[in-house]
Amino acid sequence: MAGNDLSAPLGLGKRRYLNLPLGLIGAGLATVLVTTALVWIGVVEDPLGGEPMATVPLERSVDGLSSRDFGVVEIRPSLENKGQNGTGSPGETNEPLGPRFEPKPPTETENGPHPAKVAVSGVGGLSFRPDARLIEPGPHGPMPKVSDGGLRPLDIYARPASQTYTAVPKIAIIVGGLGLSQTSTQAAIERLPADVTLGFAPYGASLDRWMQHARRDGHEILLQLPMEPFDYPDNDPGPHTLLVSHNTKQLNERLSWLLSRMTNYVGVMNYMGARFSATDTSLAMLLEGITERGLMYTDDGSSSRSKAEAIAKGLRTPFSQADLVIDDVPRPAEITARLLQLEGTARAQGVAVGVASALPVTIEQLSAWSKDLEERGLQLVPISASIDRTSR
Repeated sequence: MAGNDLSAPLGLGKRRYLNLPLGLIGAGLATVLVTTALVWIGVVEDPLGGEPMATVPLERSVDGLSSRDFGVVEIRPSLENKGQNGTGSPGETNEPLGPRFEPKPPTETENGPHPAKVAVSGVGGLSFRPDARLIEPGPHGPMPKVSDGGLRPLDIYARPASQTYTAVPKIAIIVGGLGLSQTSTQAAIERLPADVTLGFAPYGASLDRWMQHARRDGHEILLQLPMEPFDYPDNDPGPHTLLVSHNTKQLNERLSWLLSRMTNYVGVMNYMGARFSATDTSLAMLLEGITERGLMYTDDGSSSRSKAEAIAKGLRTPFSQADLVIDDVPRPAEITARLLQLEGTARAQGVAVGVASALPVTIEQLSAWSKDLEERGLQLVPISASIDRTSR
């Protein structure tokens, strides 16, 4: 009896063990093994599997060009650069980690607009990354140049003007002084029509960021160059002002600093500079350098003594000149009157150019004025569409 009493619970335990769902348990174990194997294969196929990875904006890259111009590049530690403990941690490497930086410039074309002018973000947007063929390293940063194939920054960065109504009078508006005030700059970029050209001062902060913002919104860009007025230095345009006393070397040195402040602009426009623009030798040196770099020159029309048009014609510099300043008197009624005057000029000569500052009242008036411009039989165009209008 005693032996039978002891064997009874053992038999019951055995039967319970045999009744467990062994099939489900086996299937679960198999699934875990297969999943582990797949994960392991995935890791083994990537020699850097499990290594730390970071995506960061680089401040400077090859040939003196800012990587901000080409977007964000990826940095990952290589097997060769692992530290002595084999972890590959950036703080323990024997050699600095290098970026995998391979900008691919667009293919050069012979006919028609370059693909870089095609919209890249949103309706009417323009490319905000500089074309690598149109940049060369300078002493102060990247500078514009004509490509080996003869393409100019003016050709690539210009905003295409609508050719739907070729006989319609055209108006180009330039709003300058941008980059100095964040509020004014943002308002001008976001509130003004894309065909309004924006002029940036070389002294502004975050010019590259503002350039990208403006180009994404479709605006053509000019870089303003400070030039010597008659009452200099009492009236000083700022550091690196171009002076009539400069020889060729001194002028080129200051010009190289100014031109490297930003990229993707179609040309330059004077800031002040009544004396400089009235001096043949100085202005000729400037326009020759501008022409060689494939840029246009715009005279803001503020000085009646400017010789820019005649010298530009002799050097074959792409040229345009403003007909009037829109906000000389920054009051709504006065700005409206100036805009009506500009419309009359456009109807009389086919193309008219007006310049203005990025004042809140100016931006407000321009925004309202432009809304029904086409209904009044006029077309707003970028400044590049007004080049050499006197020869048309």
